[in-house]
Amino acid sequence: MFIGFGSNIGDRVDFCDRAVTLLSLLPHSQLSGVSLLYETEPVNDHAQPGDGWFLNGVVRLETDVTPKSLLAILREIECSLGRDEENRLGPRTIDLDILFYGQRIIDEPDLVVPHPRMHRRRFVLMPLSELDPLFVHPLLQRTISQLLAEAGKQPEVRLLFPQPSTRYGSRPACSPPPGS
Repeated sequence: MFIGFGSNIGDRVDFCDRAVTLLSLLPHSQLSGVSLLYETEPVNDHAQPGDGWFLNGVVRLETDVTPKSLLAILREIECSLGRDEENRLGPRTIDLDILFYGQRIIDEPDLVVPHPRMHRRRFVLMPLSELDPLFVHPLLQRTISQLLAEAGKQPEVRLLFPQPSTRYGSRPACSPPPGS
C-alpha cells in the first residue's frame, strides 16, 4: 500500500521526517520504501492550502491494519503533528493520504481508495514512480509511469536538492544506518 505525505508550513522537512518515523512504528506493519522529497507549487483544486510550497513524498507500507483503522491512525498522526482539523483544506503541517491499499477499491463516505485525484497530481505520481513505476492503478488500468507521462507539467514539481539529512540518511531508506 502507498501513503502520500506533504507539508507546507513550519519546518516542512521535520514534519515529513516525523510523519515517516511515526508510520515506521505502526504495529503489524513494515515500512518498505520511502521516496525522495519533492518541492511542489500549491494546488488550489478543492482546497485553499495557502501560498507556501509543499514538500511531498510517498511511503510504501506493508500492513495488516484495515483501511478504516489506517485512516484513523493517519488522522491521529496528523493531529499529533499539529494539523488544524477545523481547517483541513488550508495550510497544513502534515497531510497524509492513503493512495492505494493494494488493488482494493474502497468507496465509502469518509474513505475513497485509490485516492480520487492522485492520477492528475504530479506531486504524488513522481515520488510514487520512484517506489513502483509499474504499479497498475486498479480503476484506470494504467501504470504509475503511464499516468505520470499523461499528467502534464503544471503545477511545478521539482526534486528537493540537496536532499535533507533525516533519520533515514541523506536519501530516506528503510534499511538501518550502517553500524546500527
